[in-house]
Amino acid sequence: MWGDLSTTVLIVAFLAAGGVIFFSGLRMAGLADKIADRTGLGEAIIGAVLLGAATSLSGIIVSVTAALDGRASLAFANSVGGIAAQTVFLAVADMFYRKVNLEHAAADLGNVFQGIVLMVLLTLPFVALTTPEYTIWAVHPVSFAIPLVYAAGLVAGRRVHEAPMWTPVETNATKTDQPEEEDAESKAESTLRLFLTFGLLMLLMGVAGYVIAKTASELADRVQISDTLVGALGTAYVTSMPELVTTVAAVRKGALQLAVGGIIGGNTFDTLFLTASDVAYRDGSLYHAVGDQDYFWIVSALLMTGLLIGGLILRQRQGPGRIGTESLLLLLIYAGAVALQVVVG
Repeated sequence: MWGDLSTTVLIVAFLAAGGVIFFSGLRMAGLADKIADRTGLGEAIIGAVLLGAATSLSGIIVSVTAALDGRASLAFANSVGGIAAQTVFLAVADMFYRKVNLEHAAADLGNVFQGIVLMVLLTLPFVALTTPEYTIWAVHPVSFAIPLVYAAGLVAGRRVHEAPMWTPVETNATKTDQPEEEDAESKAESTLRLFLTFGLLMLLMGVAGYVIAKTASELADRVQISDTLVGALGTAYVTSMPELVTTVAAVRKGALQLAVGGIIGGNTFDTLFLTASDVAYRDGSLYHAVGDQDYFWIVSALLMTGLLIGGLILRQRQGPGRIGTESLLLLLIYAGAVALQVVVG
């Protein structure tokens, strides 16, 4: 079916699916903030779990579809390339928060902890790479470990939220997570309706993700560029647009913990793409089927995540109108990674 379409139609379909993801993500930020207030779970938890998972749905559809088609590099690079892209979105969001450095104002121990969990998850593919290519039902054991570590991180993260053993020092620039007073129109909208609307947007993003996977694969074949380049800089970027939209929207409305938690939580959830892709990839271990260029994006994501956590702990206080040093470094590292990938790929 997709091979019968013209290149112009494929490009239009790719862009249209990206538009669906963009506008769905824009609506999700407001819904997630309301759900965080209604449920009392807090912006960091809702951002990490609900918003992070929802905005990642289109990406996981892309990776699984690519893996089913036997395109290991596209599936792998879409996952880890998206993590790097989404991390740099916090640097972009920092530009929209003009009062003080975003990482200073959004002090939250839950986000720091989830960032550490993310770094642990990102090391697991290297465990697979440096061990024998052993599989169970064509699935590497590391793929079973990833969701277990993810789940354990969520449970521990909830404990950190409810009974923190460390707390950030509050300054006059710290923006705490306080439920906002809803207007009469918002109060009239039931919590059930909020969840149903959120679910419908997730469904739309899932369909859009499938279209992106199919059109991107076909376009890659026609213009003869590597699946790694398409995955890391094409599908990963388009499917990550909800994170950019929701992060900037959350920052502009003052939901800073939701913004940071949505990025870190989305990145943590994105590691599950690897498990899903390895299960869908029927030719053996996904981790041994990809190359150095694919693992390069894990290295980039690890480096960027480490800098982000450092920024959340250091809490640099830049003056109004200036972004933090870690945000500048994130932008430079990502730009360098993209330039190197384009040259190599």
